[in-house]
Amino acid sequence: MNITRSDYSASLSFFGQSTPAGLVAAYGSPLYVYNEKILRARCRDMKNLVSDPAFTACYSTKANGNPHLLRIVREEGLSADAMSPGELALLKQAGFSQKDIHYVCNNVAADELALAAAEAAHVSVDSLSQLETFGKVNPGGRVMVRLNPGLGAGHHAKVVTAGKKVKFGINPEDFEAMKAILSRYKLTLAGFNQHIGSLFLDPQPFLAAAAWLLEKAKAFPGLEILDFGGGFGIPYRKYEGEQRLDLAAFKDSFSRLLQDFRAESGFAGRFIIEPGRYIACECGLLLGTAQAVKNNGPVRYVGTDIGFSVLARPVLYDAFHDVEIYPAGNEPRQEMLQTIVGNICESGDILAKDRSLPEIAVGDIIGVLDAGAYGHAMSSNYNQRLRPAEVLIAEDGGEKLIRRRDTLEDLLAVYPQ
Repeated sequence: MNITRSDYSASLSFFGQSTPAGLVAAYGSPLYVYNEKILRARCRDMKNLVSDPAFTACYSTKANGNPHLLRIVREEGLSADAMSPGELALLKQAGFSQKDIHYVCNNVAADELALAAAEAAHVSVDSLSQLETFGKVNPGGRVMVRLNPGLGAGHHAKVVTAGKKVKFGINPEDFEAMKAILSRYKLTLAGFNQHIGSLFLDPQPFLAAAAWLLEKAKAFPGLEILDFGGGFGIPYRKYEGEQRLDLAAFKDSFSRLLQDFRAESGFAGRFIIEPGRYIACECGLLLGTAQAVKNNGPVRYVGTDIGFSVLARPVLYDAFHDVEIYPAGNEPRQEMLQTIVGNICESGDILAKDRSLPEIAVGDIIGVLDAGAYGHAMSSNYNQRLRPAEVLIAEDGGEKLIRRRDTLEDLLAVYPQ
């Protein structure tokens, strides 16, 4: 008999002085909960990833842009990248200075490139067309260019960001055309960046792409920045014992690669990485409530308030998230196969399919692990559902509301009367 499944969060004292039930009672369901200790620990992992005095970890704001979390990231000494005017505004609100903001954009308007040139330390463009537009709005300026190394990595085709079938970056065969645009607008090429994809636990593709970028950079002396992107994965299958990325071994290999490059090329600039998921993911846990249970043929469905308007990753990427159960009562529960679904009127609104879990009853609270990255950031008002609140569990164990829940007035306010 088993009535609970919460060993992982309990081992971390994830909820501090609070409980899942107490948090839901205070702030509503569903609810995003973040743990400050975990967030700071992941920031330090990335900050100390490389033994190089000019190495910078640059947090990807798109993973989670809550200003309260961004302030913690800044306090830990990380820079940040933005890819929209909204993310720029959030970073400024969180206290990031211009020198610490790196703008990495994709297919944007001329006025946005002009804004980024004025408010960020560097702007990276990823096509010859965008380089031309940047030259028109900022002649004589400094610019970075995103390269496509021709190889990608990721757990799903939709998160692979390099190779022959993606929209990102320019290819080496475009270098002469790139140089012509740089010359025409008197632009300084400040550096190169790349990103091969998300959620790798095997570092070899990243290291291979890094070696490729370093080799290409040798033909462009005087570069100030080489940005290797992110994609560092975390173990989503914690209850199956999935192993973490071996950061110690990775540090040795990556540091050696960078040291050798400096010695061979005389490069005196900065190295950058762009981790977003790795930093934010494990500090976030999504709470929801079981609202209904039913059997449809052989399948037992558990209906919850965690629809894909709250957490989109499972429906977008077939993403796996471990699930915890915090039961409302103490009655014995059998383990059984269950499919957890949300409250959106779509057949694809499936949170967890055919999972062996303690029998879930109406009123039980469900916890979705590793929801801090691309969770609330990708939430929506689809079906006119309200986006949930966000709560931070501080280092002292206390709780703090860091984003209020949407209201019906919020939904109606955007429509002119």
